[in-house]
Amino acid sequence: MSLLFGVRVPGVLESFAEGFAAELSALGYRPDALKKQLRLMAHLSRWLDEQGMAGEALTPQVVDEFLAARRAAGYSIHRSPRALAGLLGFLREQGVAGPVCLGLPAAGVEELVERYRDYLQRERGLVVSSVRLYVRAVRPFLIERTAGENLELGPLTAGDVTGFVLRACSEGRPGKAATTVTALRSLLGFLHVEGLVASSLVGAVPSVASWRLADLPRGLGSGEVKGLLGACDRRSPIGRRDFAMLLLLVRLGLRAGEVAGLELDDIDWRGSEIVVRGKGDRHERLPLPEDAGRAVVGYLQRGRPRTAQDRAVFVRRNAPHRRLSSAAVSERVFAAGRRAGLGDVRAHRLRHTTATQLLAQGASLAEIGQLLRHRKALTTAIYAKVDRDALRGLARPWPGSAP
Repeated sequence: MSLLFGVRVPGVLESFAEGFAAELSALGYRPDALKKQLRLMAHLSRWLDEQGMAGEALTPQVVDEFLAARRAAGYSIHRSPRALAGLLGFLREQGVAGPVCLGLPAAGVEELVERYRDYLQRERGLVVSSVRLYVRAVRPFLIERTAGENLELGPLTAGDVTGFVLRACSEGRPGKAATTVTALRSLLGFLHVEGLVASSLVGAVPSVASWRLADLPRGLGSGEVKGLLGACDRRSPIGRRDFAMLLLLVRLGLRAGEVAGLELDDIDWRGSEIVVRGKGDRHERLPLPEDAGRAVVGYLQRGRPRTAQDRAVFVRRNAPHRRLSSAAVSERVFAAGRRAGLGDVRAHRLRHTTATQLLAQGASLAEIGQLLRHRKALTTAIYAKVDRDALRGLARPWPGSAP
């Protein structure tokens, strides 16, 4: 039994330790992070020995028992199923561990979720991001219907549906509530078509109050944009990455998911254009501003890790160096806003900034809608409320006031 990065892995998993370390190195893990993963592997191997189990016994239930034992022993890190995802994935590739089911208390839930996911993709034609959003919204509803190992949908009533909506939407943003009720209606329709519930309960889902174009878009001023960009330390790889992402968000009004989805092959350097993978799986070409292009080049040459796992332009700081998620892009905007003293700034506010700046420079609403890739003119019409000088000519004088 030899040492790997100062860690000895005894027991049933000893023969897999060297291969696991090699895979972590290839994924870009730093030595300290790699050592923590090997220590986790060593603890799991020792625990399996103590229980008299082999690696093939790593079912979801066994994994839960190990994590409970780890928490009881006082470990402060790597105490959730997600922490074991990398190790279990490696062991599954070696034909050792069984399939992992994270966070689902009953097998019936997982089976139904997969059928529902397939229905959304094949029958409804939803894109992957929308499918993921719908599944995330309805999973708590299905979990509430479990009893032991069984998923009980037969006695489902309108009161159960309404009660869940009230509990799920009592706190949180209106947008989340709207997503919840939309996804739940979709799920209930699917359950009825599949014959899992006797009658359609779609009508039992209450509506969420919504007022279109009610809010006033809040963009950043030119000085605030300058401060936001200046909050990125361009001497560091992370600062160069964040600076490039912020410029794309501000100059082109991209969404966080569109920045996260940008791939190396989407950039036409000769034509100074990029392909934007937008909502509804639409691919559209936009001009690449010179300053944003230079920022992207700076990150690619002196910031993007060589161990990046795919063709994504923007990747994680920590190994494995996979593409950033849309939530991570928004979080980097938020962090830069805090450093610049601007308070809470989200990625979508930079999209508003692009529109309001173009409006101030004399661009028409049609031109703004074209850049932002709005499908409907009504979506762009909200920015008309920002042009106060133009709106003054439409305002009627208050009765009795001076002309």
